[in-house]
Amino acid sequence: MAALANVSRATAARALNSYGYVGNETAQKVQAAAEKLGYRGNRLAQALRSGQLPIVGCILGDIQNPFFARIAHDIEVLARECGHNLVIGSSEEELGQEISLLASLQSLSIRGFIVAPTSADNNAHLKGLIAENVPLVLIDRVAEGIDCDSVVVDNEGGARKAVEYLIGMGHRRIGLLQDDMRIFTSRERMSGYRAALAAGGIAPDDRMVSVSQSTVEHAVDATIRLFSQKSPPTALFTVDSLMTQGALLAFRSMGISIPHDVSLIGFDDFNLATFTDPQITVVSQPVAEIGRAAARLLFDRLSGKCGKPQKLRFETKMIVRGSVSRRRDA
Repeated sequence: MAALANVSRATAARALNSYGYVGNETAQKVQAAAEKLGYRGNRLAQALRSGQLPIVGCILGDIQNPFFARIAHDIEVLARECGHNLVIGSSEEELGQEISLLASLQSLSIRGFIVAPTSADNNAHLKGLIAENVPLVLIDRVAEGIDCDSVVVDNEGGARKAVEYLIGMGHRRIGLLQDDMRIFTSRERMSGYRAALAAGGIAPDDRMVSVSQSTVEHAVDATIRLFSQKSPPTALFTVDSLMTQGALLAFRSMGISIPHDVSLIGFDDFNLATFTDPQITVVSQPVAEIGRAAARLLFDRLSGKCGKPQKLRFETKMIVRGSVSRRRDA
């Protein structure tokens, strides 16, 4: 192309990428040669030089979880509407992987981040972003000592409503299938579970709690352990949709019938919840609003909006279906 325009390569690069001085006549020659040869400029290189790379980063938990998959989709849609591309990373609920992903994305000069932190306490990498004035929005979870925009739901209130409903249906031995307590949502849902038990005059019992990684496979094993006891729960509350699916598979393998043998409520709705027989009672999050709300907060900051961090908290809704029965021998 430089040869066709009869200029040096350096002059052609300056003309095409808009840096340095190039005379108007020379610039026109270069552009004409570029059009003739079908040349397309390297927008990425141009953006890197100008510090205007139109990319934002998003680090979520396990992207296989339908909740996070939907959030990633909604953030990407709004990012496109705002003229940005989105780079998505999955921490798989591992703090080390979250830190590594964040460092890698920072090296690309990405303009801002939406993060679902894996730890409520270990947050030095997030504090580093705040110190560098990098726009940051926390989603689904908050982290101690991080003062930035955030979007969460009332996890504690949602869990409490679910367990109170089970108590109201006569259940006293109420199991809990939960994930790692370093995760903010797990702590909040455990708090709601315990608060409902206390309000119902039920003493907490560690034998009613089973801890599992948030995967279907691990939830199957955890449910089997919980219901292999001499006096198993009469009802189960699971803290996310993957665990609910794992519990369903475990009950099937054990010959346990819902709701005749055990009642079940899951936190977070999912597609299969209405395809089972009976359909599953759930605590539903407004997932269609969460991702877009976080993205709007991020792009407000990128557009120069100042002011105190916005702390958005959505309410949950209990959807009663057919997986809970009244306990008559409690």
